[in-house]
Amino acid sequence: MEPKLLSLNSGRLVRASYTDAPSGGTGIGKTPVEGAVMVSAPGPRGVGGSGLSGDVIGDMRHHGGDDQAVYSFAREDLDEWEGELNRPLRNGVFGENLTTVGVDVNGALIGERWRVGGGLLLEVTSGRIPCRTFAGWMDESGWIRRWTRKAAPGAYLRVIEPGEIRAGDSIDIVHRPDHDVTVAVQFRASTTERELLARILTAGEALHSGVRADAEAYIRKYGGNHGDGGREKPRV
Repeated sequence: MEPKLLSLNSGRLVRASYTDAPSGGTGIGKTPVEGAVMVSAPGPRGVGGSGLSGDVIGDMRHHGGDDQAVYSFAREDLDEWEGELNRPLRNGVFGENLTTVGVDVNGALIGERWRVGGGLLLEVTSGRIPCRTFAGWMDESGWIRRWTRKAAPGAYLRVIEPGEIRAGDSIDIVHRPDHDVTVAVQFRASTTERELLARILTAGEALHSGVRADAEAYIRKYGGNHGDGGREKPRV
């Protein structure tokens, strides 16, 4: 199947007891929207929220900003989760802005660039680390642990060139960098396989700035070969 944007999803602020956001709410429950939406760089975390015009980020301390301007998840992976959870999962239910089809999102390289709809240019920065709000929203036992074990987190992307997009637009991979650090590898390095942190730094400046800083700090403390002897608790 030709890679394309199956659904473009946006959220509004909803009050929720399971979030500790200063706003008291979350925009995680995104739903498909009709028509074209402008996507642009929102600014640094804490100041900028979502890259999608009209989309709400409930907690800009921990979410949104340039390195997480857009979140993408594959419909194929949603279908797999449907089977595991035995419940229907609509497009946008994981809080993704872009529900794709025909794209290997978790196999995308950090720094890989996607042209969406002929105008918007995005760059892959990292995988999505699950949070308390996500767990509360899904209301599934052991959700964070299950998500982490699966290591198929979907991809955050930054905006390189702004543009309008809509459901049905083509997704063209126009650049693949010369390294082997995929979204899935970065996610495992940041969670359960800390010995991979030195490897993910080969992705360079394209890597999410916060992920890069965490990896550099870990290596300064423990070295590049998991020098803590496994004593540090994995991030799950």
